Amino acid sequence: METNAEQTAGTVLIVDDNMINRAVLENIFAPQYTVIEAENGKEALDMLMEHREEICAVILDVIMPVMDGIEALEKMNILGITEQIPVFLITSETADDTLKKAYGLGVMDVVAKPVVPYVVQRRIGSVIELFSARKRLNAKVIEQQNEIIAQQDHIIELNIGMIEALSTAIEFRSGESGEHVRRIHDITEYLLKNTELGEGLSDQDIMDISLASIMHDVGKISIPDAILNKPGRLTPEEFEIMKTHTTQGGQLLERIPQMKEHETFHYAYDIALHHHERYDGRGYPDGLKGDEISLWAQIVSLADVYDALTSKRVYKDAFDADEAIQMMKDGKCGVFNPEYLAIFLREEPRIREFYRRT
Repeated sequence: METNAEQTAGTVLIVDDNMINRAVLENIFAPQYTVIEAENGKEALDMLMEHREEICAVILDVIMPVMDGIEALEKMNILGITEQIPVFLITSETADDTLKKAYGLGVMDVVAKPVVPYVVQRRIGSVIELFSARKRLNAKVIEQQNEIIAQQDHIIELNIGMIEALSTAIEFRSGESGEHVRRIHDITEYLLKNTELGEGLSDQDIMDISLASIMHDVGKISIPDAILNKPGRLTPEEFEIMKTHTTQGGQLLERIPQMKEHETFHYAYDIALHHHERYDGRGYPDGLKGDEISLWAQIVSLADVYDALTSKRVYKDAFDADEAIQMMKDGKCGVFNPEYLAIFLREEPRIREFYRRT
Protein backbone atom coordinates (compact mmCIF):
# COMPACT_ATOMS: atom_id res chain seq x y z
CA MET A 1 0.00 0.00 0.00
CA GLU A 2 1.29 3.47 -0.90
CA THR A 3 -0.07 6.76 0.47
CA ASN A 4 0.42 10.46 -0.01
CA ALA A 5 0.37 12.28 3.32
CA GLU A 6 -0.54 15.63 1.75
CA GLN A 7 -3.76 14.50 0.04
CA THR A 8 -7.01 16.17 0.97
CA ALA A 9 -9.53 14.84 -1.53
CA GLY A 10 -10.03 11.19 -0.54
CA THR A 11 -8.54 7.81 -1.38
CA VAL A 12 -8.27 6.20 -4.82
CA LEU A 13 -7.97 2.40 -4.99
CA ILE A 14 -5.97 1.20 -8.00
CA VAL A 15 -6.44 -2.50 -8.84
CA ASP A 16 -4.05 -3.98 -11.43
CA ASP A 17 -1.67 -6.95 -11.40
CA ASN A 18 0.90 -5.00 -13.42
CA MET A 19 3.20 -2.90 -11.24
CA ILE A 20 4.06 -0.48 -14.05
CA ASN A 21 0.39 0.19 -14.79
CA ARG A 22 -0.22 0.85 -11.09
CA ALA A 23 2.78 3.22 -11.01
CA VAL A 24 1.47 5.19 -14.00
CA LEU A 25 -1.96 5.58 -12.42
CA GLU A 26 -0.49 6.36 -9.01
CA ASN A 27 1.57 9.14 -10.60
CA ILE A 28 -1.60 10.65 -12.09
CA PHE A 29 -3.64 10.69 -8.87
CA ALA A 30 -1.08 10.99 -6.06
CA PRO A 31 -0.81 14.81 -6.23
CA GLN A 32 -4.47 15.16 -5.21
CA TYR A 33 -5.51 11.89 -3.57
CA THR A 34 -4.23 9.23 -1.24
CA VAL A 35 -3.52 6.17 -3.39
CA ILE A 36 -3.81 2.57 -2.23
CA GLU A 37 -3.09 -0.40 -4.48
CA ALA A 38 -4.22 -4.00 -4.93
CA GLU A 39 -2.87 -6.66 -7.29
CA ASN A 40 -6.15 -8.53 -7.85
CA GLY A 41 -9.88 -8.40 -7.22
CA LYS A 42 -9.71 -10.28 -3.93
CA GLU A 43 -7.19 -7.84 -2.43
CA ALA A 44 -9.35 -4.99 -3.70
CA LEU A 45 -12.46 -6.31 -1.94
CA ASP A 46 -10.53 -6.71 1.32
CA MET A 47 -9.34 -3.10 1.07
CA LEU A 48 -12.83 -1.89 0.29
CA MET A 49 -14.16 -3.59 3.40
CA GLU A 50 -11.45 -1.94 5.48
CA HIS A 51 -11.45 1.53 3.89
CA ARG A 52 -14.95 1.82 2.41
CA GLU A 53 -15.71 5.19 3.99
CA GLU A 54 -12.40 6.69 2.84
CA ILE A 55 -12.32 5.46 -0.77
CA CYS A 56 -13.66 7.93 -3.31
CA ALA A 57 -12.96 5.88 -6.48
CA VAL A 58 -11.90 2.42 -7.67
CA ILE A 59 -9.81 2.04 -10.84
CA LEU A 60 -10.11 -1.58 -11.91
CA ASP A 61 -8.27 -3.72 -14.46
CA VAL A 62 -10.12 -6.65 -16.08
CA ILE A 63 -7.58 -9.42 -16.58
CA MET A 64 -5.93 -10.35 -13.25
CA PRO A 65 -5.02 -13.54 -11.40
CA VAL A 66 -6.89 -14.90 -8.33
CA MET A 67 -10.00 -12.79 -9.04
CA ASP A 68 -10.45 -10.82 -12.27
CA GLY A 69 -12.04 -7.41 -12.59
CA ILE A 70 -15.48 -8.59 -13.74
CA GLU A 71 -15.80 -11.07 -10.87
CA ALA A 72 -14.72 -8.38 -8.40
CA LEU A 73 -17.21 -5.98 -9.99
CA GLU A 74 -20.02 -8.52 -9.55
CA LYS A 75 -19.26 -8.78 -5.84
CA MET A 76 -19.06 -4.98 -5.49
CA ASN A 77 -22.45 -4.72 -7.15
CA ILE A 78 -23.99 -7.24 -4.75
CA LEU A 79 -22.52 -5.35 -1.77
CA GLY A 80 -23.92 -2.05 -3.06
CA ILE A 81 -20.45 -0.55 -3.44
CA THR A 82 -21.01 0.59 -7.03
CA GLU A 83 -23.93 2.75 -5.85
CA GLN A 84 -21.75 4.56 -3.30
CA ILE A 85 -18.30 4.63 -4.90
CA PRO A 86 -17.60 5.28 -8.60
CA VAL A 87 -15.81 2.34 -10.26
CA PHE A 88 -13.80 2.80 -13.48
CA LEU A 89 -12.62 0.02 -15.75
CA ILE A 90 -9.20 0.59 -17.34
CA THR A 91 -8.50 -2.20 -19.76
CA SER A 92 -7.28 -3.23 -23.17
CA GLU A 93 -10.21 -5.70 -23.30
CA THR A 94 -12.73 -3.87 -25.48
CA ALA A 95 -15.09 -6.69 -26.49
CA ASP A 96 -18.72 -5.55 -26.58
CA ASP A 97 -19.92 -8.28 -24.21
CA THR A 98 -17.29 -7.27 -21.62
CA LEU A 99 -18.18 -3.59 -21.83
CA LYS A 100 -21.91 -4.33 -21.74
CA LYS A 101 -21.53 -6.51 -18.65
CA ALA A 102 -19.32 -3.94 -16.93
CA TYR A 103 -21.80 -1.11 -17.48
CA GLY A 104 -24.63 -3.39 -16.38
CA LEU A 105 -22.80 -3.98 -13.09
CA GLY A 106 -22.52 -0.28 -12.39
CA VAL A 107 -19.20 0.84 -13.88
CA MET A 108 -19.17 4.62 -14.34
CA ASP A 109 -16.74 4.69 -17.27
CA VAL A 110 -14.39 2.48 -19.28
CA VAL A 111 -10.97 3.84 -20.21
CA ALA A 112 -8.90 2.05 -22.83
CA LYS A 113 -5.23 1.22 -22.35
CA PRO A 114 -2.73 2.67 -22.87
CA VAL A 115 -4.02 5.56 -20.77
CA VAL A 116 -3.64 9.22 -21.60
CA PRO A 117 -2.88 10.91 -18.23
CA TYR A 118 -4.77 14.21 -18.65
CA VAL A 119 -7.80 12.38 -20.13
CA VAL A 120 -7.90 9.91 -17.25
CA GLN A 121 -7.42 12.66 -14.68
CA ARG A 122 -10.23 14.79 -16.13
CA ARG A 123 -12.76 11.96 -16.70
CA ILE A 124 -12.24 10.26 -13.36
CA GLY A 125 -11.69 13.46 -11.37
CA SER A 126 -14.95 14.96 -12.59
CA VAL A 127 -16.96 11.91 -11.52
CA ILE A 128 -15.22 11.77 -8.13
CA GLU A 129 -16.19 15.39 -7.52
CA LEU A 130 -19.76 14.66 -8.61
CA PHE A 131 -20.05 11.75 -6.17
CA SER A 132 -18.44 13.81 -3.40
CA ALA A 133 -20.88 16.66 -3.98
CA ARG A 134 -23.79 14.22 -3.93
CA LYS A 135 -22.51 12.70 -0.69
CA ARG A 136 -22.21 16.14 0.90
CA LEU A 137 -25.71 17.03 -0.27
CA ASN A 138 -27.14 13.79 1.10
CA ALA A 139 -25.42 14.42 4.43
CA LYS A 140 -26.87 17.94 4.52
CA VAL A 141 -30.34 16.69 3.66
CA ILE A 142 -30.13 14.07 6.43
CA GLU A 143 -28.92 16.73 8.88
CA GLN A 144 -31.82 19.00 7.94
CA GLN A 145 -34.29 16.12 8.20
CA ASN A 146 -32.99 15.31 11.66
CA GLU A 147 -33.36 18.96 12.66
CA ILE A 148 -36.94 19.02 11.38
CA ILE A 149 -37.75 15.78 13.20
CA ALA A 150 -36.24 17.18 16.40
CA GLN A 151 -38.35 20.35 16.02
CA GLN A 152 -41.47 18.27 15.39
CA ASP A 153 -40.75 16.14 18.46
CA HIS A 154 -40.31 19.32 20.50
CA ILE A 155 -43.62 20.71 19.25
CA ILE A 156 -45.33 17.40 20.03
CA GLU A 157 -43.87 17.46 23.54
CA LEU A 158 -45.13 21.02 24.03
CA ASN A 159 -48.60 20.08 22.76
CA ILE A 160 -48.73 17.04 25.03
CA GLY A 161 -47.52 19.16 27.93
CA MET A 162 -50.27 21.74 27.36
CA ILE A 163 -52.92 19.04 27.06
CA GLU A 164 -51.74 17.36 30.25
CA ALA A 165 -51.54 20.69 32.08
CA LEU A 166 -55.11 21.61 31.11
CA SER A 167 -56.48 18.21 32.08
CA THR A 168 -54.57 18.12 35.36
CA ALA A 169 -55.69 21.65 36.25
CA ILE A 170 -59.31 20.53 35.91
CA GLU A 171 -58.65 17.54 38.16
CA PHE A 172 -57.15 19.80 40.84
CA ARG A 173 -60.13 22.13 40.53
CA SER A 174 -62.42 19.24 41.38
CA GLY A 175 -60.27 18.33 44.37
CA GLU A 176 -58.77 15.27 42.70
CA SER A 177 -55.15 14.31 42.13
CA GLY A 178 -53.63 14.88 38.73
CA GLU A 179 -52.75 11.19 38.84
CA HIS A 180 -56.30 10.43 37.73
CA VAL A 181 -55.67 11.55 34.15
CA ARG A 182 -52.32 9.76 34.09
CA ARG A 183 -53.93 6.50 35.18
CA ILE A 184 -56.70 6.85 32.60
CA HIS A 185 -53.97 7.30 29.97
CA ASP A 186 -51.98 4.31 31.22
CA ILE A 187 -54.99 1.97 31.47
CA THR A 188 -56.20 2.96 28.00
CA GLU A 189 -52.75 2.48 26.52
CA TYR A 190 -52.28 -0.86 28.28
CA LEU A 191 -55.58 -2.29 27.04
CA LEU A 192 -54.93 -1.20 23.45
CA LYS A 193 -51.33 -2.42 23.40
CA ASN A 194 -51.72 -5.69 25.25
CA THR A 195 -55.17 -7.06 24.43
CA GLU A 196 -57.32 -7.83 21.43
CA LEU A 197 -59.00 -4.44 21.90
CA GLY A 198 -56.11 -2.87 20.00
CA GLU A 199 -56.30 -5.17 16.99
CA GLY A 200 -56.27 -3.22 13.72
CA LEU A 201 -54.93 -0.06 15.34
CA SER A 202 -51.49 1.29 14.47
CA ASP A 203 -48.97 2.36 17.10
CA GLN A 204 -49.78 5.97 16.17
CA ASP A 205 -53.52 5.34 16.65
CA ILE A 206 -52.88 3.89 20.10
CA MET A 207 -50.66 6.81 21.08
CA ASP A 208 -53.28 9.32 19.88
CA ILE A 209 -56.18 7.57 21.65
CA SER A 210 -54.19 7.29 24.88
CA LEU A 211 -53.33 10.98 24.78
CA ALA A 212 -56.91 11.89 23.93
CA SER A 213 -58.15 9.91 26.94
CA ILE A 214 -56.69 12.40 29.40
CA MET A 215 -59.07 15.05 28.04
CA HIS A 216 -62.21 13.04 28.79
CA ASP A 217 -63.36 15.41 31.57
CA VAL A 218 -62.13 18.67 30.06
CA GLY A 219 -65.72 19.96 30.04
CA LYS A 220 -65.79 20.03 33.85
CA ILE A 221 -64.13 23.41 33.59
CA SER A 222 -67.62 24.79 32.88
CA ILE A 223 -69.28 23.19 35.93
CA PRO A 224 -69.80 25.49 38.95
CA ASP A 225 -67.62 24.72 41.99
CA ALA A 226 -70.68 24.24 44.18
CA ILE A 227 -71.72 21.28 42.06
CA LEU A 228 -68.28 20.01 41.07
CA ASN A 229 -67.07 19.85 44.68
CA LYS A 230 -70.34 19.08 46.44
CA PRO A 231 -69.58 16.48 49.17
CA GLY A 232 -73.02 14.90 49.09
CA ARG A 233 -75.35 13.43 46.52
CA LEU A 234 -76.34 15.75 43.68
CA THR A 235 -79.96 16.77 43.24
CA PRO A 236 -81.63 15.86 39.92
CA GLU A 237 -81.19 19.47 38.78
CA GLU A 238 -77.54 19.51 39.77
CA PHE A 239 -76.94 16.19 38.05
CA GLU A 240 -78.40 17.57 34.82
CA ILE A 241 -75.87 20.40 35.02
CA MET A 242 -73.05 17.95 35.77
CA LYS A 243 -74.01 15.89 32.73
CA THR A 244 -73.35 18.90 30.49
CA HIS A 245 -69.60 18.49 31.02
CA THR A 246 -69.68 16.04 28.11
CA THR A 247 -71.13 18.45 25.56
CA GLN A 248 -69.19 21.35 27.05
CA GLY A 249 -66.00 19.32 26.66
CA GLY A 250 -66.67 18.70 22.98
CA GLN A 251 -67.45 22.36 22.38
CA LEU A 252 -64.33 23.48 24.23
CA LEU A 253 -62.09 21.24 22.15
CA GLU A 254 -63.72 22.52 18.95
CA ARG A 255 -62.93 26.11 19.96
CA ILE A 256 -59.19 25.53 20.26
CA PRO A 257 -57.71 25.92 16.73
CA GLN A 258 -54.48 24.14 17.63
CA MET A 259 -56.47 21.25 19.06
CA LYS A 260 -58.56 20.85 15.92
CA GLU A 261 -55.36 20.52 13.90
CA HIS A 262 -53.89 17.93 16.28
CA GLU A 263 -53.98 14.24 15.34
CA THR A 264 -55.78 13.42 18.59
CA PHE A 265 -58.75 15.76 18.02
CA HIS A 266 -61.11 13.19 16.50
CA TYR A 267 -60.54 10.81 19.40
CA ALA A 268 -60.51 13.52 22.09
CA TYR A 269 -63.78 15.05 20.89
CA ASP A 270 -65.56 11.69 20.75
CA ILE A 271 -64.23 10.57 24.14
CA ALA A 272 -65.12 13.84 25.87
CA LEU A 273 -68.64 13.68 24.41
CA HIS A 274 -69.41 9.98 24.82
CA HIS A 275 -67.47 8.48 27.74
CA HIS A 276 -70.70 8.46 29.81
CA GLU A 277 -72.76 6.56 27.24
CA ARG A 278 -73.98 3.10 28.32
CA TYR A 279 -74.10 -0.10 26.32
CA ASP A 280 -77.84 -0.38 27.03
CA GLY A 281 -78.54 3.09 25.61
CA ARG A 282 -79.34 4.73 28.96
CA GLY A 283 -76.24 6.92 29.10
CA TYR A 284 -75.74 10.53 28.09
CA PRO A 285 -75.64 12.89 26.25
CA ASP A 286 -76.88 11.10 23.09
CA GLY A 287 -78.29 7.84 24.44
CA LEU A 288 -76.04 5.77 22.17
CA LYS A 289 -76.21 2.02 22.60
CA GLY A 290 -74.18 -1.03 21.63
CA ASP A 291 -71.59 -0.49 18.95
CA GLU A 292 -72.89 3.02 18.28
CA ILE A 293 -70.40 3.92 21.01
CA SER A 294 -66.83 4.00 19.69
CA LEU A 295 -64.24 1.53 20.96
CA TRP A 296 -62.11 4.29 22.49
CA ALA A 297 -65.01 5.93 24.31
CA GLN A 298 -65.98 2.55 25.78
CA ILE A 299 -62.42 1.79 26.90
CA VAL A 300 -62.06 5.18 28.57
CA SER A 301 -65.44 4.64 30.23
CA LEU A 302 -64.21 1.37 31.74
CA ALA A 303 -60.97 2.98 32.92
CA ASP A 304 -62.78 6.04 34.30
CA VAL A 305 -65.37 4.05 36.28
CA TYR A 306 -62.73 1.72 37.72
CA ASP A 307 -60.49 4.63 38.73
CA ALA A 308 -63.39 6.61 40.19
CA LEU A 309 -64.48 3.63 42.31
CA THR A 310 -61.01 2.82 43.60
CA SER A 311 -60.06 6.45 44.35
CA LYS A 312 -61.21 8.83 47.06
CA ARG A 313 -63.55 11.56 45.86
CA VAL A 314 -65.05 14.59 47.59
CA TYR A 315 -68.36 12.74 47.80
CA LYS A 316 -67.08 9.26 48.79
CA ASP A 317 -64.21 7.16 50.10
CA ALA A 318 -62.28 4.76 47.89
CA PHE A 319 -63.70 1.28 47.36
CA ASP A 320 -61.49 -1.79 47.59
CA ALA A 321 -60.49 -3.00 44.10
CA ASP A 322 -62.35 -6.30 44.54
CA GLU A 323 -65.50 -4.47 45.60
CA ALA A 324 -65.16 -2.10 42.66
CA ILE A 325 -64.90 -5.03 40.26
CA GLN A 326 -68.02 -6.61 41.72
CA MET A 327 -69.92 -3.33 41.34
CA MET A 328 -68.89 -3.16 37.66
CA LYS A 329 -70.00 -6.76 37.14
CA ASP A 330 -73.35 -6.04 38.79
CA GLY A 331 -73.98 -2.98 36.62
CA LYS A 332 -74.12 -0.61 39.58
CA CYS A 333 -71.85 1.91 37.84
CA GLY A 334 -72.81 1.68 34.21
CA VAL A 335 -73.49 -1.01 31.65
CA PHE A 336 -70.56 -2.07 29.44
CA ASN A 337 -70.02 -4.15 26.35
CA PRO A 338 -69.84 -7.67 27.85
CA GLU A 339 -66.85 -8.59 25.68
CA TYR A 340 -64.92 -5.44 26.62
CA LEU A 341 -65.80 -5.84 30.29
CA ALA A 342 -64.57 -9.46 30.25
CA ILE A 343 -61.25 -8.35 28.77
CA PHE A 344 -60.95 -5.58 31.35
CA LEU A 345 -61.66 -7.99 34.22
CA ARG A 346 -59.12 -10.45 32.84
CA GLU A 347 -56.44 -7.75 32.80
CA GLU A 348 -57.48 -6.05 36.05
CA PRO A 349 -54.82 -7.76 38.22
CA ARG A 350 -52.14 -6.13 36.04
CA ILE A 351 -54.02 -2.82 35.91
CA ARG A 352 -54.14 -2.87 39.71
CA GLU A 353 -50.33 -2.60 39.64
CA PHE A 354 -50.66 0.95 38.27
CA TYR A 355 -52.04 2.05 41.63
CA ARG A 356 -49.06 0.68 43.54
CA ARG A 357 -46.79 2.91 41.47
CA THR A 358 -48.67 6.15 42.18
